[in-house]
Amino acid sequence: MAEIINMPRLSDTMEEGVLASWLKKVGDTIEEGDILAEIETDKATMEFESFYEGVLLYIGIQEGETAPVDSLLAIIGEKGEDISGLLSGNAAKDNLKEESASEEAEATTETSIVAIPAGVEVIAMPRLSDTMTDGTVATWLKKVGDTIEEGDILAEIETDKATMEFESFYEGTLLYVGLQEGESAPVDSVLAIIGPAGTDVSTLAKNYTKADSAPQAEEKKAIPKAQAPKQETKVEKAAPKTIPSVSSNGRLFISPLAKKMAEDKGINLATVKGSGENGRIIKRDIENYQPAASGAAHVGVFVPSGQEQSEDVPNSQMRKVIARRLAESKFTAPHYYLNVEFDMENAIAFRKQFNTIPDTKISFNDMIVKACALALKQHPQVNSRWFDDHIQLNHHVHVGVAVAVDDGLVVPVVEFTNEKSLPQIGAEVKDYAVRARDRKLTPQEMEGSTFTVSNLGMFGIESFTSIINSPNSAILSVGAIVEKPVVRDGQIVVGNTMKLTMACDHRTVDGATGAQFLQTLKGYIENPVTMLV
Repeated sequence: MAEIINMPRLSDTMEEGVLASWLKKVGDTIEEGDILAEIETDKATMEFESFYEGVLLYIGIQEGETAPVDSLLAIIGEKGEDISGLLSGNAAKDNLKEESASEEAEATTETSIVAIPAGVEVIAMPRLSDTMTDGTVATWLKKVGDTIEEGDILAEIETDKATMEFESFYEGTLLYVGLQEGESAPVDSVLAIIGPAGTDVSTLAKNYTKADSAPQAEEKKAIPKAQAPKQETKVEKAAPKTIPSVSSNGRLFISPLAKKMAEDKGINLATVKGSGENGRIIKRDIENYQPAASGAAHVGVFVPSGQEQSEDVPNSQMRKVIARRLAESKFTAPHYYLNVEFDMENAIAFRKQFNTIPDTKISFNDMIVKACALALKQHPQVNSRWFDDHIQLNHHVHVGVAVAVDDGLVVPVVEFTNEKSLPQIGAEVKDYAVRARDRKLTPQEMEGSTFTVSNLGMFGIESFTSIINSPNSAILSVGAIVEKPVVRDGQIVVGNTMKLTMACDHRTVDGATGAQFLQTLKGYIENPVTMLV
């Protein structure tokens, strides 16, 4: 089925874009994540990637041409697919938009448009990804009354893919905040208003619509800069707060958000133990911080026995998306499960010897990810994707590694996993895990997987089943290594085993196919030196 790609809004102020250059041409095969074009906005020239795969069937904007946001940019579909209906439908849609805009313009002449005071800028909820329809304010890093410089981080915005910092393109005073922390709103809703200190924006904030900005922009152009009122404000910068260092060279290992939270709460960072990489202090360390006891016994609040209590916690954008996608996968793909148990004696000895190499440390999970990648190359049916009229057999291997975060689960992707060494996989997975928990992964780092590994062994879970990470055809659930009696050479001895369960989509992976894949995987795990050949 063909997909229409529109001109994206790549910045908060972007109303139109210039197609700087096409990196693909009509007829090219497009993979998810491929860079389609370079688009010049009012701020910079940015690469624009595809969220779909197929064949580039149509280009709606030529190089050097300018078009408004949401104009038809391209169409991607199956080779030879008829898209005439989409093109005619898009033309009719454009005509309808023009008629609607004309009617709206006529309506605005009959109703008063809210005037935007000179020097005031309305900041709307940005579209930070191609699929974003609304966003949640995770954290405000500025408050009403603060002086804002161009480039200052105003807030952290939670999208359907990640939490991203949102910076200001304007300078002035933060006059109004349209959303409180934890609140959600659609793209283009009023997020904040910046302008000269003391400006009354209460009427503007209450009645602002996007139509107000167009005539105001023309009005601003008509006023010479010399006539625009300029309010001189003397801002005395407070002395920077002294925060103790935690490293030998005086550098404090702390995320910007955690540092801001600590300052607001008056927490002495010398008493905080970081749980991030290299002892880095991150958001959850500040949230979970408990001051040392001051000598007095802590007395908890007594709750009478039998008293019912509950708490309503709003669903985050991430939680909503996870719920929707897992439900779609579970009730669309017919799941079945294959259970195996591997002997881990050789794997334990291999890892111990491998980690004697200086500056090298690999985990059992790294070994499993590598083994899966090598096995997938031999069994492309497991490394596949279902379409209504065909099965796509992927000959590249991108293994997704499930990482638990506060709001659920994210799956960063190790691309071309089979071509990477064990230390490379280990370093990449570790980096992803740290940034995932800090909510700093980019949407691109969580897209394009062809197979997924979910490991709960470190939590002592011996076996479990997972829901397939759509559009993959399978997911491997990895349990803990357990010491137990085993039969070896006819004798009962102490051994170490690990249970794995693979969930398969029966539309693409038959039982025998899944079993053959697990046999190949067993060969790599129980004889890990073969992964180095």
